[in-house]
Amino acid sequence: MADPRSYRPNNIPQLPGVYRFYNEAEKVIYVGKAKNLKNRVSSYFQSNLATKTNRMVHEAVRVEWTIVATEVEALALEFAWIKQYNPHYNVQFRDDKSYPYLAVSIKDEFPRIFITRKSKLPGIKYFGPFSHTWALRNTFDVILKVFPIRSCSSANFERARRTKRQCLLGDIGKCAAPCVNWISKDEHNSLANRLVDFMTEGSTDIIPTLEREMQLASDKDEFERAIKIRDSITAIRRSQESTDAMWPQNLSADLIAIHHDGSHAAGSIFIVRSGAIKGSRSWIVDQSKTLEGDDELTSLFSSIYGQAAASDVPSEILLNERPADAHALESWLSGIRGAPVVIKVPARGEKVELLATVKRNAQYSLIQYLSKRSNDAAVSGKALIEIEELLNLAKTPLRIECFDISNISGTSVVASMVVFEDGMVKKSEYRRFIIDTSEGFDDTRAMHQVITRRLKRLLDDRKENAAEVAELGGKPSKFAYPPQLIVVDGGLPQVNAAARALSDLGISDIALCGLAKRLEEVWLPGAPDPLILPRSSEGLYLLQRIRDEAHRFAISFHRSRRSKVMLESVLDEVPQLGQARRSALLARFGSVAAIRKASREDIAATPGIGVKIADLIGNHLEAIATQKVNVETGEITRD
Repeated sequence: MADPRSYRPNNIPQLPGVYRFYNEAEKVIYVGKAKNLKNRVSSYFQSNLATKTNRMVHEAVRVEWTIVATEVEALALEFAWIKQYNPHYNVQFRDDKSYPYLAVSIKDEFPRIFITRKSKLPGIKYFGPFSHTWALRNTFDVILKVFPIRSCSSANFERARRTKRQCLLGDIGKCAAPCVNWISKDEHNSLANRLVDFMTEGSTDIIPTLEREMQLASDKDEFERAIKIRDSITAIRRSQESTDAMWPQNLSADLIAIHHDGSHAAGSIFIVRSGAIKGSRSWIVDQSKTLEGDDELTSLFSSIYGQAAASDVPSEILLNERPADAHALESWLSGIRGAPVVIKVPARGEKVELLATVKRNAQYSLIQYLSKRSNDAAVSGKALIEIEELLNLAKTPLRIECFDISNISGTSVVASMVVFEDGMVKKSEYRRFIIDTSEGFDDTRAMHQVITRRLKRLLDDRKENAAEVAELGGKPSKFAYPPQLIVVDGGLPQVNAAARALSDLGISDIALCGLAKRLEEVWLPGAPDPLILPRSSEGLYLLQRIRDEAHRFAISFHRSRRSKVMLESVLDEVPQLGQARRSALLARFGSVAAIRKASREDIAATPGIGVKIADLIGNHLEAIATQKVNVETGEITRD
């Protein structure tokens, strides 16, 4: 029995999809679907599982998932894979709910249409299942308008036959009322058979037929009947729009997409035949095995079709990028298939959207792979040793701090500091800084300021904690731990600014480097040329992770800071609105956009505001909304 913690995945996407659990023999033992893969898959790794679920997750050794665009697609794919793999634990749907079907009791004397969640029984035609009950109800309502067969219970039907009085559905035109002989038994059965044919074959024939009937009724001046037929056609089309989420039925192709992330890439394939997903798979492109002159897609084609049989190669392959050797690949694949193969890159339309779904699978496969690798102690140790050797450091940088500056045109300037220890994130020691721009702003001055503030805190904490530890015992504060390496986001100017900060404080035992985004080159203080690390270097990948994390942390802080400043600056211009009232508005609404959408009554309900000031705020925001700026003169005008 496997320990579920040994294969628990990280970075699961919060998207709809289908997941599969595999055992040691690489057999699929369970298939499930989810609107939110992260929430659903994570639930299998909790401690309070039911008996059968606990047995399944201990029998499994890994879990994989495939992302789809909607929950309806996830349902269709789940059914297809349950039929294909026949998993041991899928004896019934395990999604904490049953699915509704549309049923017609075709063997009854007077066939009845109804909605059910019960097991299938002989003599009843089932259509579905439907993942959305609202869609089924909509379809049910439309069908009763177009095919008004009985939908009442047997008891109600027999009561109507005895009393010779039809029910309300007959009065409103949703039942042909065979109970009171509005139509004969044979006519009702014929109507039920037409309904079954419609549900089985689709609406390709019924809409033209109804359109002809509508035109005929109009020609005979039966306008009331024509209007009812028109409404039926509209309802059928609306029902199709609300329930149609399947892939095009005439699509038979392999959809391949590749996702790039810096020096890494991953590819995914969806095998689609007659509009149904027959399989999917993802690969991480091994850069070390890519031949010179080949792109990632060429390597990916080799992985997918290298051992393929003729029947595995479709006549059409859709890609999100065109490979460098497209014509050569077409010839190669045509030779395997024994018939022409066409490679296409759709530029617009439905196929582009389908390829976007495939690309998301590649993206999250890469995220999972990189996450596993970053949490591998052996890989992290190798990366740190590479950094030590490449930068010629005195010791291994077990603690690395990275700094980034974020601003828009010199406003709301903030900085971030992220910490990695032993190659792993240390989020508890992240810090954020608001940059003082009273003396002006430029990126190098901001970098000098934030490095100076961090290192001054380091020196102060060293003095305070040394005395405290000596006298009382205990641990130094987190800021008292010095980094072995400081990384700045930027090139030589930012690195030199950070070097000046170190020099001004007399610190010489902390190494420094910068990582520039343009070519991912590493800059050292005073160096005329950057270091170019190998693309497959674990050290470079670790530096990229640290730099990207600092950038993410800075951007998130800058956005929150900018929103607050923008809100306060707009409200500053409203008369009779002091600091306390602005704070109350900020706490309640959070943004100018939220205040603008709120009613004046809602604004007035804010503590300390009232109706009069709410009117002032509303008038001020409306005036701002009508302003226009002349881009040539800078003049603000109004409509």
